[in-house]
Amino acid sequence: MTFSALAEQSHGSAIRFAWNMGFPSLKILKHHSKSYNKWLGDQAKPSKRELLRVAIDTALTQKPPDFDTLLKLLRNSGYEVKAGEILALHGKNQNRFIRLDTLGSGYSEAELRAVLSGEKTHVPRKKIIRLTPDKKVNLLVDIQTKLRAEKGAGYERWAKVFNLKQMAQTVNYLTEHNLLEYDALAAQMASVTTRYNELSAQIKAAEKRLAEIAVLKTQIINYAKTRDTYVAYRKAGYSKKFLREHESDILLHKAAKKSFDELGVKKLPTVKSLQAEYASLLAEKKAAYTDYRKTRNEMKELLTVKANVDHLLGTDRRGTEKEKEHEQR
Repeated sequence: MTFSALAEQSHGSAIRFAWNMGFPSLKILKHHSKSYNKWLGDQAKPSKRELLRVAIDTALTQKPPDFDTLLKLLRNSGYEVKAGEILALHGKNQNRFIRLDTLGSGYSEAELRAVLSGEKTHVPRKKIIRLTPDKKVNLLVDIQTKLRAEKGAGYERWAKVFNLKQMAQTVNYLTEHNLLEYDALAAQMASVTTRYNELSAQIKAAEKRLAEIAVLKTQIINYAKTRDTYVAYRKAGYSKKFLREHESDILLHKAAKKSFDELGVKKLPTVKSLQAEYASLLAEKKAAYTDYRKTRNEMKELLTVKANVDHLLGTDRRGTEKEKEHEQR
């Protein structure tokens, strides 16, 4: 049974059929179901006109001296030529002849003859880029919950089609990533989540240290600038008059010493060494963040895929596991 047939069933029975068949079977179905390919965003096959344009482009690269030689090259490539008021060609698997004047700009007989005579340059027509459906896997819709919220029959029809499309994209993700067993999917989810948490912790640690370095650097500079003033303040016996005259510098010096104590600094590093550490940490953070974003996106996609599998296959799977446990007893 193909996904085209599955689309005619309710989303629940389609999912159960998919699970019972096994993901490897679904991988085979991928190559035979047109609707499945459409759901997965596959490019449509080139049209007969596109193939004919390619054949003409290829023949022109051989630089035929005249139009008759061009037609001979096209015949050699498998096309039948029908002369008439407007030339037409018939290739393999074509239902009818295709006239040159229907191939678009640059492919009429007059334009091709002008190319062969050197009057103009042939510019192959660029292949039309077809917009493909979004390949992103989305969470399945809980149809029954939505219907209880007074959604209508039109919504139910849309939701069933949507769920089947998401099921197809979910299975495609599983086959492409070789996650054909539930345990493999769960293990991959755990592995990616662990990696995501590690990178997140690494980035947070780097950010914390970068902030500490910024504070430490400022305080070291303040400490150095006010050290002589504070030494003089001590020599003056902590004079209130001296304090009033140099209060700003003395407060800065005390704040710097307090900051060193809070950061656990026993020996003051040089500003140069802090700048080097800052630059190194910043580079490490940027590198980790690139991996972090990639891992985060992978984790989100895996979470969606696993949620879809758990939502629609989980009940059947748990039932199967319970049956196996019962048989083993």
